[in-house]
Amino acid sequence: MATTGVQFVDNVILSFNRISNEKKETFLKLLILSITAILSFSTRLFAVLRFESVIHEFDPYFNFRTTRFLTEEGFYNFHNWFDDRAWYPLGRIIGGTIYPGLMLTSAVLYGVMHVINVTIDIRNVCVFLAPLFSSLTTIVTYHLAKELKGPGAGLVAASMIAIVPGYISRSVAGSYDNEGIAIFCMLLTYYMWVKSVKTGSIFWSTLCALAYFYMVSSWGGYVFLINLIPMHVLALMLTGRFSHRVYIAYSTVYCLGTILSMQIPFVGFQPVQSSEHMAAFGVFGLCQIYAFVDYVRSQLTQKQFEFLLRTLVITMGTLVLAVGGVLTATGKISPWTGRFYSLLDPSYAKNNIPIIASVSEHQPTTWSSFYFDLQLLVFMFPVGLYYCFSSLTDANIFVILYGVTSVYFAGVMVRLMLVLAPVMCLLGGIAVSSLLSVYMKNVELWGYSKSKKQKKVDHSYPIKNEVAMFVIFMLTLFLVYYTFHCTWVTSEAYSSPSIVLAATQHDGSRIIFDDFREAYYWLRQNTPEDAKVMSWWDYGYQITAMANRTILVDNNTWNNTHISRVGQAMSSPEEHAYEIMRELDVSYVLVIFGGMTGYASDDINKFLWMVRIGGSTKEGEHIKENDYYTPQGEFRVDKEGSPILLNCLMYKMCYYRFGEVYTEQGRPTGYDRVRNAEIGNKDFELDVLEEAYTTEHWIVRIYKVKDLENRGN
Repeated sequence: MATTGVQFVDNVILSFNRISNEKKETFLKLLILSITAILSFSTRLFAVLRFESVIHEFDPYFNFRTTRFLTEEGFYNFHNWFDDRAWYPLGRIIGGTIYPGLMLTSAVLYGVMHVINVTIDIRNVCVFLAPLFSSLTTIVTYHLAKELKGPGAGLVAASMIAIVPGYISRSVAGSYDNEGIAIFCMLLTYYMWVKSVKTGSIFWSTLCALAYFYMVSSWGGYVFLINLIPMHVLALMLTGRFSHRVYIAYSTVYCLGTILSMQIPFVGFQPVQSSEHMAAFGVFGLCQIYAFVDYVRSQLTQKQFEFLLRTLVITMGTLVLAVGGVLTATGKISPWTGRFYSLLDPSYAKNNIPIIASVSEHQPTTWSSFYFDLQLLVFMFPVGLYYCFSSLTDANIFVILYGVTSVYFAGVMVRLMLVLAPVMCLLGGIAVSSLLSVYMKNVELWGYSKSKKQKKVDHSYPIKNEVAMFVIFMLTLFLVYYTFHCTWVTSEAYSSPSIVLAATQHDGSRIIFDDFREAYYWLRQNTPEDAKVMSWWDYGYQITAMANRTILVDNNTWNNTHISRVGQAMSSPEEHAYEIMRELDVSYVLVIFGGMTGYASDDINKFLWMVRIGGSTKEGEHIKENDYYTPQGEFRVDKEGSPILLNCLMYKMCYYRFGEVYTEQGRPTGYDRVRNAEIGNKDFELDVLEEAYTTEHWIVRIYKVKDLENRGN
């Protein structure tokens, strides 16, 4: 048997040696790319291996719920679905308020697998969809980097994006969110765009428009694409690189892409009405004018052309400004949204729209986050830019613009690190590939010698071989360290589902906190089917998906007034809060409390945002943030805390009966392990609420709203 095995290996090696070098190179590329795709999928499975196949976070639960509805009820019912479980008493029209690409992709995969007799639950399709698309993303990244630099850069870039934490954070198994497929769609659109510009082919331009349509159907971040591509065309105009190839590519992509994107109900007429899309429309108009001017120039003398051009510029400029001003003033062109203003001015949301500023992923990015999510790529990024500038092409200008703009936007909003990570990998791949190409030529391998006549000594560079070996060694060391860093970050930081919590005890053993599912299961089994649950908006999607109960607000955050009303109830004394709860027909109130276990993402730590949002509308003008601070300007829950804070509804719901409990040895009762303080209000009873259920570790607390007293008694 051993002899047979050796003979088989020898035959394989012999057959491989007979293959031409070109085929060997192709085989190695396919092998490396296949390993990279498998690595990309498998490195995202930590959460499934450690916990179970479960949906993560908050938004993914809404996506899972709608996908399940789509597979059970069909597309027609899905498209016309009115969800009466959300935003009570308003409800929500699902088909017209979502990007359906994610749900349709999962439903199609689910249907295809059932056709070929692969039995799988729709939940598992949703759990593993993001890792699957991350594998496809590595392949698209290879082809895009290959167009920019070459196959070597493509393989390095694909390997980098397979494990980069900035992308993994949104694509681990269970992270069933729009971004899971959107990055694939974005890079596919960019690849098709680069091919379109290089070839000037209507075929590639049409494929680019179709890829853009898939992107629009999947994620609201498509606005970045439809502004970046026109910016590229404008840059080509300004640098004298505009040609018929660019004209054909952009005209086809803009016309087809705009028409297709308008087929998404949630997008509608925004591509021709909103300010975010006007840059694309303006550049499309410039392309037509540019082409018309070129044609007229060929038909007229220089003097006639200059006169006509001067007249045309003045007339068209005045006309465009006048029409644009009238349309904007009459509301035909909608102004920029608050999120868009936040990208231009990071302080805008904090000063004007607290609901946007309250979301953690909308906060500015710290320098440590850049290194944490990108590591080596932070240093390779400028090197890649240098190599792109050193050999400017139409495609390189595009990736330069992509890199510079995404760095700015990622600095403004931490969520957009996701958009930065791919271009970091592209430029990092170009940098590493270029450096290796330069220094590998200077390496003299052992055993390789030349005759004295052939060997030339460069006296200006006496230690060329040693320098090359050192650079290659250091680069290899950095790449190995990059791999270890990415694996550690993925394992420790991005593979913990928020629905199931884990902590390490003093003896090194792990303890699991499954309070969220425990509470939602209790709601599902022990409350009336028509019960209305009030909670902060973070938990709305999970309550509707797992408890199947009606909620007042959820993560869609489309109605600031409604959310403000909930914030007012949470930050008011019981008597006033009861009036609001009766007004909203609330049956149960759910709060998240971490003082017992040390869970820091609880409602007390989010409470000031409830105060700010609650006080941002006319009904909540009486709620002032300063009233919840001490005279010294501190937010404290101990006896030094503000009396208004210590008697508001949120404080009482979180700390009810907590004053009787010991949380740590050597500490008094009622010691909050998150705030590291003994609570200031221990001995109180609830007047308008009664405790309905508290989970094992006190993380979720549910209260029932009492009925009005019978006045006949």
